[in-house]
Amino acid sequence: MTAQEASARNRWWEGEGRPASLAEIIGANARRTPDRVVLNRRERDTWHPVTAAEFAAEVQQVACGFLASGIQCGDRVALMSKTRYEWTLVDAALWAAGAVVVPVYETSAADQLRWVLRDSGAVAAIVESPAHASMLRGLGDLPDLRAHWVLDGEESTLADLIAAGRGQDPAELDARRATLGPDSLATIIYTSGTTGRPKGCELTHGNFLTEVVAAIEFLPELFEEEDAATLLFLPLAHVFGRMIEVAVLLAAVRTGHTDIARVARDLPTYQPTFVLAVPRVFERIYDGARRKATANGKERIFTMATDTAIAYSRALETGRPGPLLSAKRAVFDRLVYAKIRAAFGGRLRWGVSGGAALGPRLGHFFRGIGVTVLEGYGLTETTAATTVNTRLHTRIGTVGRALPGVELRTGDDGEVLVRGGHVFPGYWRNPEASADVLDDDGWFHTGDLGSIDADGYFTITGRSKEILVTSAGKNVSPAPLEDVIRSHVLVSQALVVGDGRAQIAALITLDSESVALWLQEQGRPSVPVAELTQDADLLAEVRRAVDAANEMVSSAEQVKKFRVLPVDVTEESGHLTPTLKVKRSVVMRDFAADVEALYAKRTG
Repeated sequence: MTAQEASARNRWWEGEGRPASLAEIIGANARRTPDRVVLNRRERDTWHPVTAAEFAAEVQQVACGFLASGIQCGDRVALMSKTRYEWTLVDAALWAAGAVVVPVYETSAADQLRWVLRDSGAVAAIVESPAHASMLRGLGDLPDLRAHWVLDGEESTLADLIAAGRGQDPAELDARRATLGPDSLATIIYTSGTTGRPKGCELTHGNFLTEVVAAIEFLPELFEEEDAATLLFLPLAHVFGRMIEVAVLLAAVRTGHTDIARVARDLPTYQPTFVLAVPRVFERIYDGARRKATANGKERIFTMATDTAIAYSRALETGRPGPLLSAKRAVFDRLVYAKIRAAFGGRLRWGVSGGAALGPRLGHFFRGIGVTVLEGYGLTETTAATTVNTRLHTRIGTVGRALPGVELRTGDDGEVLVRGGHVFPGYWRNPEASADVLDDDGWFHTGDLGSIDADGYFTITGRSKEILVTSAGKNVSPAPLEDVIRSHVLVSQALVVGDGRAQIAALITLDSESVALWLQEQGRPSVPVAELTQDADLLAEVRRAVDAANEMVSSAEQVKKFRVLPVDVTEESGHLTPTLKVKRSVVMRDFAADVEALYAKRTG
């Protein structure tokens, strides 16, 4: 197949007209290329092909089950699972039935699940495991929730759902599909807010279609190669993974599913041509290769290989690498780079990174070994990507240029403003929050700070929102954690940190008067707070506060380490506002060494 033929296949909507909704994609693929393998379903260690026609039939079966169960157009239905084939199957089936999908991370705590179900008014839920089902049953009063189904284990009811739909007329699905348009609500994705509860981002069918059509046009290197294939392993509860899910369905790109726990095992057998990941995944791959080289006594060779890859990539930006550098790269390709590419399956050419900053060094390293990582920027409110680097237009250290149809500018204060068909219509049942970020001219105020150079490349320079984004791409709201820790009698202030880091941690200060009373109760002499920062008994008390906070959130959001500071933060010291709010940037500046100590690797 020629490149032109591949482009025509993957952009079929240019001739036939863009789908009015996501519910039209699966059927269109089945009609156009019924025998094309569009998915692979993993059973143990074997990948089984699923054609477009077979997948469409499965989607119809599950969708008819939802009809038989009383799911109506516009009903919200929660989907709580790790990334797997059944996620995409259920997602597509709910859209076919006209429902609104409400994704939930499979690691969510009971309180988080309860909030999402109550706030969204979900009438049903699909959960992955019996443990999830048990959590669901223990949530108490959920007046809107009428039914739930389980994907795995002895309680699995997916087959029952399909069986219930066998008497349904599939024509009802056609009727429902006809009622859906670009403005119809497709999903509500809950994202961390700066205070307390997450907000539900409303994303329409048109938001997704605008986004993915632009992405396919902008990134033909991913979607239009005849052998294109990807392995999804990031959570599909996150907008990044969800957008790619829709894009590969629209472009009929062969797709497999796995989860982060077994991705290293599945990459070599699946052999994708591109993957999407957060920076932490690429960091782990590099760190793993370095540790292996060190263990084998080849640390010096690996260091030289790293330097050569980075130098080669940098040379690509200024011209062509010289013959000596090219020769060195060829040597290290045989010794080092080929082994790293083999861990990806041997066919990987592209990575797409988002959610946090990758860093120029890693970006150059991976491009230098033959796997170009295309870094981009976006938010849940922008249906994932707003900007991205591409094969022809890459500037490492930036997050690329705006996608087609996207308007991007910065305000007077440097805040990033975005406008386009991919921008969400607002927060679910929260007009006040919506009005805070969407102005009358349609500009979405991201809360992030950035700059745009003369060539249109965009760079994030900071975050005006107090949302932490770990290097694994997890959004964490620090306020709820800080509130619980600060509620302990011995604690004065707590500052949760972890933006761009591998894990969440906290700086904690002590209330001197409460500590004095505690010492008295313990029958211990009074000593300055500064002398207690390493006291085992006191740290155990503070640990109780941290543990209480951690019970509210998923594992990825939990405070893994904390450090007690020898001094308190006050208004007089310049660390608190007159209303006693912590000045995060000032504390991070003045206690930078303490933050670094939280992430320092122990030696010896």
